[in-house]
Amino acid sequence: MSPWVRGEPAARLVAGVDEVGRGPLAGPVVAAAVILDPAEPIAGLADSKKLTEKRRLALDNEIRNRALAWAISFVSVEEIDDLNILQASLEAMSRAVAELKPAAEAARVDGNRLPRLSVPGQAIVGGDGSVPEISAASILAKVARDRWMVEADKRYPEYGFAGHKGYPTPAHLAALRNHGPCDLHRRSFAPVRAVLVRSKA
Repeated sequence: MSPWVRGEPAARLVAGVDEVGRGPLAGPVVAAAVILDPAEPIAGLADSKKLTEKRRLALDNEIRNRALAWAISFVSVEEIDDLNILQASLEAMSRAVAELKPAAEAARVDGNRLPRLSVPGQAIVGGDGSVPEISAASILAKVARDRWMVEADKRYPEYGFAGHKGYPTPAHLAALRNHGPCDLHRRSFAPVRAVLVRSKA
């Protein structure tokens, strides 16, 4: 039985797709799409969240050098606030697939929803830990977003972005209360909105 929706035939250039950054209070949501090369297998691919930073960085480099194609897409804080985080995540994945060269013939996407695609797609819950091409995408997306947040920390050191990457840790929430939001914070997210409301009271 074909894994693809609408009975599409099996494809040769299959992209794995994943996103990272739905939960943070600050920074972009980032998605990656990867077409692996069957002739260049990459050992150790796994859900990026279960890998050490050192291992993620090594695999990130290997994927970039050995995959047939890869692309990374960023959706900004402004777009997240305008679209909502779910739609922004889907948009990031859609853009990443569209940027692949050579183009994908089909896509396997982590999660239970498919973004807008011009090729057949399959949503796979837990795919980042079970499907190699999705694992590869999760690694590229995580490393790219982490690097972005480390750079953001240089502009806004008072928030500690290099450490928590924008996630709502106690330290981040305390910094948000003490300093108020910066232009990297998502105004549509409740903890940020609450600080803004208190500042106007």
